Amino acid sequence: MTEHLLKILVVGDGNVGKSSFVHRYVNGHFNQTYKMTVGVEFSVKMLQWSDKEKVRLQLWDIAGQERFISMTRIYYKGAMGCVVMFDVTSSSSFRSCRHWKQDLDNKAMLPNGESIPCILLANKCDLPQRVVSADSIDRFSEANGFIAWMEISVKDNKNIGEAMRRLVENILSVQSSLEPLQPGPEDSICQLDSECNSNRGEGCC
Repeated sequence: MTEHLLKILVVGDGNVGKSSFVHRYVNGHFNQTYKMTVGVEFSVKMLQWSDKEKVRLQLWDIAGQERFISMTRIYYKGAMGCVVMFDVTSSSSFRSCRHWKQDLDNKAMLPNGESIPCILLANKCDLPQRVVSADSIDRFSEANGFIAWMEISVKDNKNIGEAMRRLVENILSVQSSLEPLQPGPEDSICQLDSECNSNRGEGCC
């Protein structure tokens, strides 16, 4: 059995639903309790990818507050992919995605110097007070080199698994083209065992 270890970043402004997204994906339920992420929160999820392959995901939920931006180079080290998230009811969170993508492109690169695969997720699509159009997201995604974008609702569990599967598929495809295959990140903040298969934070920012 082959096991792949993938470090995936989850970034975006505070209060767009990053921690709730990770909690929903890892633990399967929606956490409404708000608690601001401080620095970084870390979770692990194991996927049975195929009969012969397992994928162990390290999900790094990066705080969106400005005072933590200077530390992103440390957090980004060893990352193989990224989720950039915004809130469709907040135009400012959408505008901030450009900054996050530029920060990633400058600090998180593959061994061949190319940008790590990033997917753009538009959260809270279940809410009626939407202010960011699908056309705007589509143009932005294409112009800034995202592999794809998807509308999601963490609350309604819409497209959560689908979005992550698409990102993981892309990461594995990229990794298979790199010779030799890069080892998983060595700067983990916990041991990669079953006790880590849960969200370390209870936030939803």
